[in-house]
Amino acid sequence: MRKIITATFVSLDGVMQAPGGPEEDPVGGFEFGGWTFHYWDDVGGAFIGETFAKPFALLLGRKTYDIFAAHWPYQKSGPIADSFNAATKYVATHRPDTLSWQNSQWLGDDVVAALRQLKQEDGPDLLIQGSSELIQTLLANDLIDQIGLLTFPLVLGKGKRLFGSGAIPAAFTLSRSQVSTTGVIMATYERGGEIKTGSFAQEQPSEAEIERRRTWK
Repeated sequence: MRKIITATFVSLDGVMQAPGGPEEDPVGGFEFGGWTFHYWDDVGGAFIGETFAKPFALLLGRKTYDIFAAHWPYQKSGPIADSFNAATKYVATHRPDTLSWQNSQWLGDDVVAALRQLKQEDGPDLLIQGSSELIQTLLANDLIDQIGLLTFPLVLGKGKRLFGSGAIPAAFTLSRSQVSTTGVIMATYERGGEIKTGSFAQEQPSEAEIERRRTWK
């Protein structure tokens, strides 16, 4: 079986929009495109490099696909350019006839069904880059198996966020973590089953606590 894996850059308040540059995604008047630039160091580069070291296929929403297709085919040979250009690109789009980047495949009209089928097949894992709208669909349909999260030490206030209101509740287990010299927390989370709850409340609540519970219902 194949896994669906995210590799996402987020701010402390969960924004993932336009990490790479001002012109990447200014939708909604977003003013901080390129917010990751000054935080990169060799530690972060090595962490990302390991993400791309294993065979993978790319899983992309249409906006991220267009950003990548206008960039990576035109870059000189290098580890990321070579792997991105050679990888199969599975794309969620309503315009399949315009997928011009080599090795691109349309996911069809039913993206969720297509991905459930792909997960059952043999092949490399499906790596999501960017694609905030597609990620919302995947979270709402419980399709993400592993979350790679690079959390940058800044608050952006507004913008497209990784976790929206439609995400299905699920527990994850931290399998790896590291901190860069610039304060970026790099973590990998694996699926950890269902959410378990408990309580720190007193076994015999006070009258004030009983009243609080009654009035808060």
